[in-house]
Amino acid sequence: MDELAMNYFSTSNHQHKATLEQAVIKGLAPDGGLYMPEKIPLLPVAFMRNMSAMTLPELAYAIATYALMGDVPADVLHDIVFDAFDFDIPLVKMAGGNYVLELFHGPTMAFKDVGTRFMARLLNYYRSRHPEWSTLNVLVPTSGDTGSAVANSFWGMPGVRVYVLYPRGAVNKIQKSQFATLGHNVTAIEVNGSFDDCKSLVERAFMDPELNDAMRLTSAMSINLARIVPQMVYYFWAYAQLVKQQEDTSNLVFAVPCSNLGNLASGLLAQHMGLPVKRFISVENQNNIFYNYVKTGIFTPKPTQYSIAPALDAGCPNNFGRIVDLLGTHDNICQHIHAYSYDDNQIIDTIMRTYDDEGYLLDPHSAVAYRSLAEDLQPGETGVSLATAHPAKLKHLMENIIEEPVPLPEQLVRFLGGEIYVKKMTNGFTAFKRLLLNNA
Repeated sequence: MDELAMNYFSTSNHQHKATLEQAVIKGLAPDGGLYMPEKIPLLPVAFMRNMSAMTLPELAYAIATYALMGDVPADVLHDIVFDAFDFDIPLVKMAGGNYVLELFHGPTMAFKDVGTRFMARLLNYYRSRHPEWSTLNVLVPTSGDTGSAVANSFWGMPGVRVYVLYPRGAVNKIQKSQFATLGHNVTAIEVNGSFDDCKSLVERAFMDPELNDAMRLTSAMSINLARIVPQMVYYFWAYAQLVKQQEDTSNLVFAVPCSNLGNLASGLLAQHMGLPVKRFISVENQNNIFYNYVKTGIFTPKPTQYSIAPALDAGCPNNFGRIVDLLGTHDNICQHIHAYSYDDNQIIDTIMRTYDDEGYLLDPHSAVAYRSLAEDLQPGETGVSLATAHPAKLKHLMENIIEEPVPLPEQLVRFLGGEIYVKKMTNGFTAFKRLLLNNA
């Protein structure tokens, strides 16, 4: 292992080390742990002072350069970042005085475009360095947004196949069309089970020796470090925009919609690198595993409950290990993070009130974060909630709530005319393994 490069350890065993390339290619450590950097660099004061003068791609390149500490050649990293961050991330001041960071202006109109576009390009760089490699197989479970973001990020990439697993009956037509109409190197797999079942199938695949001997597997789930690193960027970007607008950033609070906790882990890493955040607010729907942990100190996964915010429907948040690794004790986690949980009725109420009172349409995932600011912010604090998906991705639901048409943006319209291709399978690892081996 290169002693000059930064190493990454497993959250399950700090003695297990990997290079950045190994961590990104494998996604999950052999012992089932998540990869974390041995060192988290602190950004120079001068850089923090000058951030507000940068464009988004310039800022993203600088953050990635510091975070990865030279492990990716500068010219390669520059091309990756400037290609991945080619859309706007507006910070919108609401009528009520708080801010919404719109992360949904990418190709599939969800925040996951940020992480998956960066990851796809980094993986392609590593693949290009290894002509001896056979096809790289990307496995991704989805409840909607992740699958479409990953599929579009890797679509048409030579030497890469993408397998998107989604639970039967839990993904709407618009979301499904974004990955199931692509074809070529993207395979959509409908599983007769829950989102947690889809996750479990993928995790078991990584632990199966026969599969890993036959195929080179990687994951585009939020467990992959290559999704966590670029997501730090938009926290810095929000801060830089507030500075530019001469807002008070001394008491900055971010509200984060949470399911698998990858978005929250990215924010905490940004804080460790020097972003001045007073605290984070983690916000879940009724799948409130992390909320219960914050309140009780006990982490207890439970079966997924379906909701009107499908991207939050996770019963076993798989980035929990990163949160613990960054903050340590339960007491320290509670000092850095306030937790909230809202059911479907509360989400609908928030969407309606925000639309009526402030003229702004929040999708269900963004609504939980925005609602928490109203309940948690103290006088003198500046609140930013993350808006993680465009409301038109759940068009029919939104129209039923506000009783008005919700126009489809061009990014979504372009998928709807295509024919949907899906492979259906029972919920069982044997069936999934057979499907993969037959495609190998």
